[in-house]
Amino acid sequence: MILKAFSHTIVALIAASTMVGVTQAREFPSQPIKILVGFGAGGGTDTIARLYARALNQELNTPVIVENKPGASQLVAIRTLLASQPDGYTLMLASGSALAQGPGVRRDLPYDPLKDFSLISMVATAPGVFVVNPRLPVRSMDELISYAKAHPGALNYGTAGVGAANHLQMKYLENATGVSMTHIPYKSDQEVTLEVGAGEVQVGLSVPQFVIPLIAAGKLKGIAVTGSSRLHALPNVPSLAEAHIAALSSMQNYTFYGLIGPKGMSPAIVERINAAVNKASASPDVAKRLRETLYCEPVVGSTASFRDYMNKEVGKWRELGRTVIIGATGD
Repeated sequence: MILKAFSHTIVALIAASTMVGVTQAREFPSQPIKILVGFGAGGGTDTIARLYARALNQELNTPVIVENKPGASQLVAIRTLLASQPDGYTLMLASGSALAQGPGVRRDLPYDPLKDFSLISMVATAPGVFVVNPRLPVRSMDELISYAKAHPGALNYGTAGVGAANHLQMKYLENATGVSMTHIPYKSDQEVTLEVGAGEVQVGLSVPQFVIPLIAAGKLKGIAVTGSSRLHALPNVPSLAEAHIAALSSMQNYTFYGLIGPKGMSPAIVERINAAVNKASASPDVAKRLRETLYCEPVVGSTASFRDYMNKEVGKWRELGRTVIIGATGD
């Protein structure tokens, strides 16, 4: 009898908890939502966050505000998120360098992306473009790797700083192909492209919006676009898949963007926000802005598919982290 009564109590508690979650989801949102961004205003992540903030404002019928907290490879914003209540009113749009790449190869980060966040929705993926100075005698990724192997340590590559997406992707390329190049950190992707064009460094990897004008002007030479498809704006630059380099087959996206919340959010509220993000991503206006302005691909998917993607990405970068460890101040 005692066991039976205990079982009934557990069932009642589970049912009550479920009803509380459903009630919270029905009442949500009842106040403005804040989306944290770990970069300054005007950058790619900030632009995407503001685009979705406007769309979510309409979908959820509540003000959605973007708050910039730049610094420390998005860690300033992440610390704020971790300290927030898991009620759905404080979220963060984070990029792949904070969600997968950095945690895989750094040992100084105070969070585990698979354990310490509520993973809400994948928002978009973004390609990167490998560029070289026009005076460098290479025209493809195969030729770059051959040249680097023939001249070990002779090439410099620029990145937006230690732990930035292009830094980690270049370390992945070095490790996968066995080449050795010297890392020169700068402050932004835009600065990297200018320095490659000027010949201060020979190789770079950046987002399309910064390299497309310089390639058109002949100041940069594009040799590959990450992933399996060419960009419509760069029809003469082959995709990385066309190089048929087996070691780089998993180097698909330059980065990705995901909406996350503090650990412990109600599953019903997570699903509510996920549905709103999916509607925004599927809308013609948002998709057009992403593709034509930022050269990103909007993503429509479940919370489960986002977690599956994160599991694969974090696993890939943790595998790299077995041999390459990157700290906060250097390689």
